[in-house]
Amino acid sequence: MMNDFLTEDTKAIILLCGVFGKDHSEKPLSLTEYSSLVRWLIEVKMRPGDLLQKENVSEASMGSGIDKQRLELLLGRGVQLGFAVEEWQRNGIWIISRSDVDYPARYKKHLKDKAPPLLFGAGNRSLLSGGGMGIVGSRNVDQAGETFTRQVAELCAYNRMPVISGGARGVDQISMSAALEAGGVTIGILAENLLKKTVERSARHAIAAGRLLLLSPYHPNACFTVGTAMGRNKLIYAMSDYGLVVSAEYKKGGTWAGAEEELKRENALPVFVRTGNVVPTGNRKLLDLGAISWPDSIDKNNFVQHLNDLVSKSQNNRLEKEPDLFDLQTSHEPCSAEEPLPAGDHKDELQLIGKPVDQKRELPASIYEAVLPVILTKLGSPLTPSELAESLEVNKKQLDAWLKKIVEDGHARKLFRPVRYVAIHDNMTQQGAAPDGNYAALHCRR
Repeated sequence: MMNDFLTEDTKAIILLCGVFGKDHSEKPLSLTEYSSLVRWLIEVKMRPGDLLQKENVSEASMGSGIDKQRLELLLGRGVQLGFAVEEWQRNGIWIISRSDVDYPARYKKHLKDKAPPLLFGAGNRSLLSGGGMGIVGSRNVDQAGETFTRQVAELCAYNRMPVISGGARGVDQISMSAALEAGGVTIGILAENLLKKTVERSARHAIAAGRLLLLSPYHPNACFTVGTAMGRNKLIYAMSDYGLVVSAEYKKGGTWAGAEEELKRENALPVFVRTGNVVPTGNRKLLDLGAISWPDSIDKNNFVQHLNDLVSKSQNNRLEKEPDLFDLQTSHEPCSAEEPLPAGDHKDELQLIGKPVDQKRELPASIYEAVLPVILTKLGSPLTPSELAESLEVNKKQLDAWLKKIVEDGHARKLFRPVRYVAIHDNMTQQGAAPDGNYAALHCRR
């Protein structure tokens, strides 16, 4: 009774992870459990659809650690699935899974194994490739925030840039409606009741015109919860080229949590934030986490280039402000072994922090060469990247790039389980260090 338009993989994934109306006979697999099962499938070169064969279930249970009876009960829900899929199809809702070719590549790249196993959708499937401006903000936005939201959405529409938002009351609905009214394209990532949203008049017209895609990782009749909203936020960012926070309460609500999570992500998207005298405190605090201030004015005919220039400028500023590695001591007092210094001064970095420059001293050829001795000193014993970043008080993304080059150059080894790095002492000696790695004693002589 299961519908033919679903692939075998998707049928299996819906049975394992899906919720069918009021059927609560067995708890579907969580994202963590499903990802564990997928890792086993990859190891044995099987696909989710192979689990529809009963003889494979016992082996899958042992390999993934998921109870065999639970897997059998979930995979045995074919009749319920058939009725559910028919109802969804009648209402114009389709389903794709992580195994389908048109599953958003952005989700796999940005979220990796945290990408949702299933997506329910309605509307233009060609928009699944994503890209555009993710606009988020509180439900109770002020008049200034509403005006700002409309202006940005119209600017996106003028530049044929999709607007991605969450479909909730407030900033979400304002941005999506404004973009559609201006002739633009929108992608709505919903935390609740996809089915109800698709039958609204404005949504029906936009879907029919091919200018609206609605997506949800939750059952089409799912009710709103804080959990579903939090899970939805990361999907908005992952579908976008840029994020824009219109209003966020400091350390409160989903908008703040979603922006904070994205800004702390290793492969974070550029996140802009509305600034000014009347914005919530949360907006200003997001700047401290790495968000970029939205410009006071912007040329609508040079919109994308202006955004990219702001992103590049922000990235360069962050690199220049790497703390403490270049904040060199200038006194003639002996240096402590617990406070190692770079191998030499770097003129540009010293000028940035207002330190006097000794023109007679030999400068390293690059920042990498300046920080190499400092990092190798710390790696006298194995450290994780997080421990090293905390010890040096540097940006982890920049440190990861340095560590990669240090390993490639043969100065350190990468260890696993957990990932750690340790200096290779022969190379440290070649770099001019004492055998015990005490760079401080060498480089503090005046």
